[in-house]
Amino acid sequence: MICVFLANGFEEIEALTPVDFLRRCELDVKMIGVGDPVVTGSHGISVVCDLTAPELPLEQVEAVILPGGMPGTLNLENSLVVRAAIEHCVSEGKLVAAICAAPSILGHMGLLEGKKATCFPGFEEQLTGAEYVNAPVVRDGNILTSKGAGTASQFAFALAEIFCSPERARVLREGIQWQE
Repeated sequence: MICVFLANGFEEIEALTPVDFLRRCELDVKMIGVGDPVVTGSHGISVVCDLTAPELPLEQVEAVILPGGMPGTLNLENSLVVRAAIEHCVSEGKLVAAICAAPSILGHMGLLEGKKATCFPGFEEQLTGAEYVNAPVVRDGNILTSKGAGTASQFAFALAEIFCSPERARVLREGIQWQE
């Protein structure tokens, strides 16, 4: 299962765009609520999650996606379940993706050492050990990072390309009228 973690104060577009794109690809994507089953984003949009963090079976986690937003990023970073899921993915060589402020979580955990990464402007110093790249989306091994709400579609499409066949990614591109 691909887990998109949501904590109060998350950036809605950064969370829901990947969920939408990946579900269009018929992938097993679950929104995991940190704290409650209903989580409210930074712009007052409430989302009913599929599971809460305590219900998450770590052994079934195939990837972790972390949206940014404040204080959502801080709430994600303070969750032991989120950190355990990230560590599980890293140890198993599975994808960990973060956008906006959320790459700072990976930097604080020491997971960006020697890797290229990007983030929302002003968070560069939080990418401890990373080589900052000023690009909309950056992939280095099993780490995918992106800049922010304005790059959410590029981030989500990059995720779809990782998890889908080239043909399925082409169908998604056509279905949503993807423009580069």
